[in-house]
Amino acid sequence: MAKNSSPDAAAPKPKKKRWYHQLWDVYKMVREAQPSITWLLLLIIIGGTAVGFGLGVLFNQQVYFTILALPFSLLGAMFLLARKAESTAYRRIEGEPGAVSAALGTIKRGWNIEEEPVVIDPRTQDMVFRAVGKPGVVLISEGPPHRVKKLLENERRRTARVIPNVPFVLLECGQEEGQIPLPKIASRVQRQKGKLTKNEVAEVSKRLRALHRNTLPIPKGVDPRKARPDRKGMRGR
Repeated sequence: MAKNSSPDAAAPKPKKKRWYHQLWDVYKMVREAQPSITWLLLLIIIGGTAVGFGLGVLFNQQVYFTILALPFSLLGAMFLLARKAESTAYRRIEGEPGAVSAALGTIKRGWNIEEEPVVIDPRTQDMVFRAVGKPGVVLISEGPPHRVKKLLENERRRTARVIPNVPFVLLECGQEEGQIPLPKIASRVQRQKGKLTKNEVAEVSKRLRALHRNTLPIPKGVDPRKARPDRKGMRGR
């Protein structure tokens, strides 16, 4: 008698992408936005190797210097590709609802960051995101400045009732005057001066998690968090 097998067991497991597959995907993404990237990468690799060969001729060690220059040339090309991929990804998600979440997602250490917005205006879809670190509570808005100022201030007041005497930083992300462009929002958050200890940051985060959060999802469309280039793939892992 034939054994019954569940559909899940019969379904083939998806193949895990190797680092070179991820690298190729990043290259295709950048090439689509900037076709000249191929020539720029070749220029760095060939130019760097040529410099190494020239130094080898000067010191009568052509093979040694050429071989030594090749990995440095490849590293320079990968660095350029990573920078172009990051800027391309930001351009693709800029203006999409929840893009600030993608930018904050590049911050890896020292911060407790809410992936979902803590406030969403259901009418305008303006949002406020929150990050907690040694500088205190950082609230970052997404939307036009004439609308988000009130949204930011209301959230600051609401949060301050739970954590009095904790410093707040209010930032506006956007392209209008006085706002911070999306690619710079993560670095601006990280550059804030520290005022809390590590234990205080943990306590503040614990209290804020107890707050009732706005559970409205990010509006349907492009998921900004899926648009970030894979940094491990860029490093060849």
